[in-house]
Amino acid sequence: MRSQQWILRGTNGVESLFLEEVEIPDPGDYEIQIKLHAASLNFRDLKVARATRDGVVQGSDGAGEVVQVGPKVTRFTIGQRVSPIFHGTHFYGTLSAKNAPSQLGTFHDGALRQYAIFNEQACVAIPDNLSHREAATLPCAALTAWNALYGGSRTLKPGEIVLTQGTGGVSIFALQFAKLGGAQVIATTSSADKAERLTQLGADHVINYKEDAAWGQTARSLSHDGQGVDFVVEIGGSDTLRQSKLAAAIGAQLAIVGARARHPGGSGPQSNFIHDEETTDRRRIMVGSRQMQEEMNRLIQVSKLKPVIDEKVFSLAEVKEAYRYLEDAKHFGKVVVDIV
Repeated sequence: MRSQQWILRGTNGVESLFLEEVEIPDPGDYEIQIKLHAASLNFRDLKVARATRDGVVQGSDGAGEVVQVGPKVTRFTIGQRVSPIFHGTHFYGTLSAKNAPSQLGTFHDGALRQYAIFNEQACVAIPDNLSHREAATLPCAALTAWNALYGGSRTLKPGEIVLTQGTGGVSIFALQFAKLGGAQVIATTSSADKAERLTQLGADHVINYKEDAAWGQTARSLSHDGQGVDFVVEIGGSDTLRQSKLAAAIGAQLAIVGARARHPGGSGPQSNFIHDEETTDRRRIMVGSRQMQEEMNRLIQVSKLKPVIDEKVFSLAEVKEAYRYLEDAKHFGKVVVDIV
């Protein structure tokens, strides 16, 4: 069987992506073959295309159906709808150094292809209420947002206040999950049009950060008695961290999303880049485990939550255009690629 796939040949960003055709082998004893129907892009995909290994199929997020199973597979049967997990060996607990390199699209072949072979343990069933398009948005962005709010020792409670940043996948999923949990949401964005859409999704307050440079203090003033917000989903790193701290209550949960957090020098991952006295509880978020994704998927199915997908959907042949669209920040919600 032949399959088309987008593979990285260099470190020159979008120009290093090439559509190739390869033969797909039969699955091994504990493997399943998936016919992928859709994939979605994340900010990390832009970074991976500029600084990773040659010869890796791109894209961490996808969804499809099982079309072939190995002789010893027990988790899935032919015809089931599934997604591969982001870290293929991170099944439960916190992410370890051993499991960190198992991420798709960086060290292991990802989802921007027609057919793929995965170990059965590295996949989860997708919610019954979602299409393949919608389910393809979950493995990275949705799980990151879920982890930020519900994956730590302190979890979001009804009535608490969450501060989100922008209108990308993680931020919008955080808004949706927070509202499902009975929390209030203060969202930031860069335009009146996006502000209106955030309000329609349930944001209680929206701040235009281009018009209000002191948006952190504004968010604090909107909180209960001006004491500050309880959770911050921080995606901007050094660009937004100071305002996030101004918004946060004493003891607030500050969730630093891994792909975008950077120290003040701007060249490496966030480590210990808050130098003044700490009054918040910081957690570095690197997506989440399979167990966490299965919990999230059950909530999505029971609540009938629908992921927000950008109005412009791309075909497999248009992956380069999809990358550029994401890079230009033209999207609202998730950028999706139809494969079937």
